[in-house]
Amino acid sequence: MKRSHPYAGGSLLLMSDSIRTFIAIELPDHIIASIIKVQQYLKSKTSNIKWVIPENIHLTLRFLGDINPDDVQPVGQALSKAVKDVSPFSISAEGIGAFPGLNRPRVIWIGVGGRTDSLMALDQNLGDYLETIGFPREKRKFTGHLTIGRIRGKINPIQLIDAIKGCGGFKTELFSVNQVILFKSDLKPAGAVYKKLYISDL
Repeated sequence: MKRSHPYAGGSLLLMSDSIRTFIAIELPDHIIASIIKVQQYLKSKTSNIKWVIPENIHLTLRFLGDINPDDVQPVGQALSKAVKDVSPFSISAEGIGAFPGLNRPRVIWIGVGGRTDSLMALDQNLGDYLETIGFPREKRKFTGHLTIGRIRGKINPIQLIDAIKGCGGFKTELFSVNQVILFKSDLKPAGAVYKKLYISDL
């Protein structure tokens, strides 16, 4: 049975200020552990990269940006509708690359393998239902990825390419996707802090 768990307690929905939000899939601890090893290896071979802390690594489906607290419930309802006809599916974390490219890297990412067709269907549903409540569709095609680092300062692309090659075709085991979460993001001096606002089960 599909369930939705609203997290509407405390002062969250009483705030008058906008809140920064995104929709994402959480990763199991053992997948995060594998990604940490990749980060540690790349860190030992490169410099000027700010690495995403383990608890903040996730698969983003939609970045909503700043929304009114009153929109949390409608977004949660749209999320529940989007997952209604999508069954749990399995994906893996695999491959390493950079946006916009390895020759001019700004973001270091790990790709996604497995049932990417189900992931795309979920993204399509999200776009459909979010559009009905006033959120425009993404102009860019959805590309599932996990951001693991961001370039800070100058970096030697050759050094980075060699470091990525040293990871030897990174790929994790498959893991099940059975929840999609609406997160609140608070930007702090030490980095972003995430809080779950709404969870929908596939």
